[in-house]
Amino acid sequence: MKRLVAPLLLLTLFLLYAADAQAQTLDLDKLLPGAGSSVSGRMIQIFAVLTVLSVAPGLLIMVTSFTRFVVALSFLRSGIGLQSTPSNIILISLALFMTFYVMTPTFDRAWENGVRPLMENSITEQEAMVRISTPFREFMLAQVREKDLKLFSELAREKFKVTSEDVVDFRILIPAFMISELRRGFEIGFLIAIPFLVIDMIVATLTMSMGMMMMPPSVIALPVKVLFFVLIDGWNMLVGSLVRSVV
Repeated sequence: MKRLVAPLLLLTLFLLYAADAQAQTLDLDKLLPGAGSSVSGRMIQIFAVLTVLSVAPGLLIMVTSFTRFVVALSFLRSGIGLQSTPSNIILISLALFMTFYVMTPTFDRAWENGVRPLMENSITEQEAMVRISTPFREFMLAQVREKDLKLFSELAREKFKVTSEDVVDFRILIPAFMISELRRGFEIGFLIAIPFLVIDMIVATLTMSMGMMMMPPSVIALPVKVLFFVLIDGWNMLVGSLVRSVV
């Protein structure tokens, strides 16, 4: 009998808790408006917000200078000859904080002009979207190459029948901005890789002239390149140059 008391007691408590939970029903009227069209509009807004939050990392890459920074840092690691040092998380974190640093004026304008008034219910959602997107549009227009912008504008007119307007469509501006950032990232990466390539050539010539056939030149070149990068204060120079290239 004692063995049956504990299970029966637990079952009784569970039934009492379930009955109490059923009595507490959720009032949907407090979450959604009463009219049918208003409910549909609110559901669409919630779905749109969840969609934006799910693609937030992609938006960060598309409309900021993150692409330029991470490409240049990747070229640095490849030029030195290190496969996993610094690790990917370190390079991405450094590129991310550099992006926040150079994009702070844009973020502040979007917050002050669009997000804060929307939270205070002083403007509508449509007006808030325009105010939030305007600082990013101006930033991308200042950084995009005219050639890339012209390319996507012509493609849009040919393929999608998008006519040119006073305000550049984001469907045209964002891909043009991205390939412009990729081009600048590769240009900076080329300048980064040249000194390390020269060191590799010098070390290879010296090892061949000394008859050191069995030792790979990369074994000797790696510490030389690391020492060279440290002596010239490479991190300071590289990060400063990358930030100044945007600002």
